[in-house]
Amino acid sequence: QVHLAESGGGLVQPGGSLNLSCIMSGGSFSDFGVGWFRQAPGKAREFVGAITRRGGNIYYNNPVKGRFSISRDNAKNTVYLQMNSLKVEDTAIYYCAAEEDDMRGYYLSLQDEYDYWGQGTQVTVSA
Repeated sequence: QVHLAESGGGLVQPGGSLNLSCIMSGGSFSDFGVGWFRQAPGKAREFVGAITRRGGNIYYNNPVKGRFSISRDNAKNTVYLQMNSLKVEDTAIYYCAAEEDDMRGYYLSLQDEYDYWGQGTQVTVSA
C-alpha cells in the first residue's frame, strides 16, 4: 500500500522560507508523478505545482511561480517543495499527492487524477 507523508511545515514570518518534504513508502517511487496542493481556511483545495516521474517536467500555479520550487530525489523516495518569499496568503495545509498514469501538463493540476494523498502539513505565514 502506497503511503505519503509530508513534513517541514511550521510558522514563518512573511518573506521567510520553508522546505517541505513528501516521502513515499510502499511503492516504486519513480513510477509516480507527484503534485503539491494546498487548502487555506475556508477555501477550496488548490493546485500548487507538480513534477513528473523523473523530474523532466515541472509545473507551477501562477500564485507561486518564481517563489516556489519543486524537486525530487528518486533515490530517497522524496519530493521537495522549496518555498521562498512566503506571503500571508500562502498560509494553508499543504498536501502531496501521487499519480501513476504518467500524466503531463493540465492533468497534473486536477485533484481527481491523483491516486494517493498524504495527510498534510500546516504552513502558517504570520508576523
